Amino acid sequence: MRTTGIHKQLLELRKNKGKTQEELAEVFGVTNQAVSKWESGACYPDTALLPEIANYFGVSLDFYSAVFRRPMLRA
Repeated sequence: MRTTGIHKQLLELRKNKGKTQEELAEVFGVTNQAVSKWESGACYPDTALLPEIANYFGVSLDFYSAVFRRPMLRA
């Protein structure tokens, strides 16, 4: 199963809700530059914001879980 990066998921969720980056930034108390960085993949939202983001968009936190799973490196 192929997973989509969180940045693409956030972009799609925002657009489906008809919101601008500025509007989303205001909802979460961040700058529109932060939202832009989330959507471009330059950085991730603070993990403390994930429950609020999931609630706002009406998705489960499981929606993001695959994005944060990283395979363990073997020595």
